[in-house]
Amino acid sequence: TYGTGCFLLMNTGETRVHSKNNLLTGVAWGIGDKVEYAIEGSAFNAGSIIKWLRDEVHLIDTARRCDELAESVPDSNGIYFVPAFTGLGAPYWDMYARGSIIGLTRGVNRAHIARSVLEAITYQMTDLLEAMKSDSGIDFTELRVDGGASDIMLQIQADMIRCCVNRPKTVETTALGAAYLAGLAVGVWDSREEIQNNREVDKTFEPQMSEERRNELYAGWKEAVKRSMNWAQE
Repeated sequence: TYGTGCFLLMNTGETRVHSKNNLLTGVAWGIGDKVEYAIEGSAFNAGSIIKWLRDEVHLIDTARRCDELAESVPDSNGIYFVPAFTGLGAPYWDMYARGSIIGLTRGVNRAHIARSVLEAITYQMTDLLEAMKSDSGIDFTELRVDGGASDIMLQIQADMIRCCVNRPKTVETTALGAAYLAGLAVGVWDSREEIQNNREVDKTFEPQMSEERRNELYAGWKEAVKRSMNWAQE
């Protein structure tokens, strides 16, 4: 889910998996007397970064403008934006980390900053996915997404995680899930399979970037994160 923050969940069925990579385990849902669990990872700042660009530093006047600027340049010109406004969530859990823009040169303009913001959101999701892969031993083939993610951001996301990103027509999945559970309880739907068949795909995004380039960019992100950690004093 791409919202104010960024959240990734993987259903683990009736098995409660204890993460070895700083993710959380909680109840996915309970239907009747059957409870199923999920591993969850969260990044504190996602959509909130775009609001910051608009409301605090006034680099953009609308959220859509961030996408337009990001699309106008092929990359972020070597900069990384680490959005640790309130520390870093999973898998780092560093409450003393603080936000930073690293790699600035005279050639960086607001389009590069806008693109680095979208990239930062996808890098955080990539961190979560890598941790989840390690916990589960599963090599993912598709990431199903919801929330306010634009085409340009989801293409960057597909490039970073090296697999298909699948966006449904209904992106308010949290509310939809609650409605589905209520409907199951009162007999609007007979089974979870019937609900699953209701899902309609809006668009899919396939990786286009070379693996070498992807690995280079992601390594730079990991280095930028290291430099933002442990900044604030207790």
